[in-house]
Amino acid sequence: MAALDYLNDPQGITERSFAIVRGEADLARLPAALEPVAVRMIHACGMTDIADDLRFDERLPEAAGAALKSGAPVITDCEAVAAAITRKFLPANNDILCTLNDPRTPALAESRGTTRSAAAVHLWKSEGAVVVIGNAPTALFALLERLDEGADRPAAIIAAPVGFVGAAESKDELVRNPRGVPFLTLLGRRGGSAMAAAALNAIARGSRP
Repeated sequence: MAALDYLNDPQGITERSFAIVRGEADLARLPAALEPVAVRMIHACGMTDIADDLRFDERLPEAAGAALKSGAPVITDCEAVAAAITRKFLPANNDILCTLNDPRTPALAESRGTTRSAAAVHLWKSEGAVVVIGNAPTALFALLERLDEGADRPAAIIAAPVGFVGAAESKDELVRNPRGVPFLTLLGRRGGSAMAAAALNAIARGSRP
């Protein structure tokens, strides 16, 4: 049987992939520091048009990068985001924290009449942390509610919750009022753990000594 004709060189695949992304995506409106973040997010999902739906505070790369360099933790809404973060890129061996499966979370969710994802946010110690949300719109809503209540502010928020109920609305609220926190988000229903983690990984790469 003849071998199939396909590119199988790892470095060649990587180089070709990023060349395609940069050739097809409209990155012109993005600040230079956010270009590699957008490219990594596109690479994670295969959709070059998401560049048009990115919304951000231009301080985001610097704020998140500085927090990581200082040793701040990364707080995630789900284990999939935590697992997709490339630890070797983190500049200070930063902790990656997820409270979704904390034993206190189910009781909190029941007492508050909400999802476990939203309840888990109430266990976050987010002051100075980099928050990465890639799954649950209710986690983003809960974080914004906590900030309205005077909770400690994270250094940065990367928000790409995905879905048909609340995803677009939670991200719209973040864009409308980011509560003074530098942010990056993707409008609409699209998102997911891979894209959220890709954004964090890109920033972590750029913040290494």
